[in-house]
Amino acid sequence: MTPADWVQVWPFFADIVAAGETYAYPLDLTGAEAQALWTKEPPGQTVVLEEDGEVLGSATMGPNRPGRGAHVGTASFMVAPAGRGRGVGRRLGEYVVQWHRDAGFAAIQFNAVVETNTVAVRLWQSLGFEIVGTVPGAFDSATHGRVGLHVMVMAL
Repeated sequence: MTPADWVQVWPFFADIVAAGETYAYPLDLTGAEAQALWTKEPPGQTVVLEEDGEVLGSATMGPNRPGRGAHVGTASFMVAPAGRGRGVGRRLGEYVVQWHRDAGFAAIQFNAVVETNTVAVRLWQSLGFEIVGTVPGAFDSATHGRVGLHVMVMAL
């Protein structure tokens, strides 16, 4: 992702966070604060999936923890409304898995997949992730109230 891509990412980032169904980011983030949270520097990476000049989604990835936890990666994903139902999440997910393999990570851990986000849960499971635990009531969904957060892992 280039700094110029952020102009297209920010609107769907803001809408996804405001919807209150998938991310526990603060609701009052400025564009600059959101960009700082989302954009990873090496050893991480942030990418966009773009078609015909339109950013359809973005993923950010890198070590899940520093130091002795850096052999396990993590990632986050956001798909623009124009990219939904078009395989954008799957393509970003496949990229992220390969990137982690190529970088020598031992596994990928998703720390907080909202259990009511069934589309994402099914996608990650289809790519080989498994739910290893659920923290009950850890996410306050705007629609469902307090729901669980899955921890999902894929060994590489």
